[in-house]
Amino acid sequence: MTPHAAACTASPSAFHPALLGQQADRAVSWQEMVSHRSALVRFAQRRLHDPMLAEDVVHDVFEAVIAGRASFAGRSALRSWLTAILKHKIVDLVRQRAGVDSLDEGGEEGAAGTLECPQPRPDELAEQRQCLAQTLARIEALPSGLRDVMRLRVLQERATEDVCAALAISEENLFVRLHRARKQLLS
Repeated sequence: MTPHAAACTASPSAFHPALLGQQADRAVSWQEMVSHRSALVRFAQRRLHDPMLAEDVVHDVFEAVIAGRASFAGRSALRSWLTAILKHKIVDLVRQRAGVDSLDEGGEEGAAGTLECPQPRPDELAEQRQCLAQTLARIEALPSGLRDVMRLRVLQERATEDVCAALAISEENLFVRLHRARKQLLS
């Protein structure tokens, strides 16, 4: 159990009752808050995908309530109120981490060497070229009407109006031919 989790499950006498619900219309007892702890931890784990971090965030929620930074006015259910505070804490944590992450975070000199190259590896590049060659060969094997449509519209990326004028076909016929050509290529 983490130190934060131990603090969350501590006895009610560990905290002064005057601190609970300070500045609130309705005092919140320690037992009431802790009874929602497991639901809050589950909620945080679903959002953060890290059990230890979820425990820490839930602890921060209880700490905010005890310190009087958050006051329960009784306008909603206690669990809803605690969950709303938790949501804000999670958002704050995600924002904080997004601004802090860097290459030097690991503290290792060779950390930059472990980054993935955004360009494909040579084997991936060869596989892509082979796939492209096969696709082009399949386009060339299509019947002439379908092949011409694929060449002009897809490979040359010409405008619909230009393709229709070049082949003397309507837009509807162009789209039908494209559909049929793609269907044949996929089969």
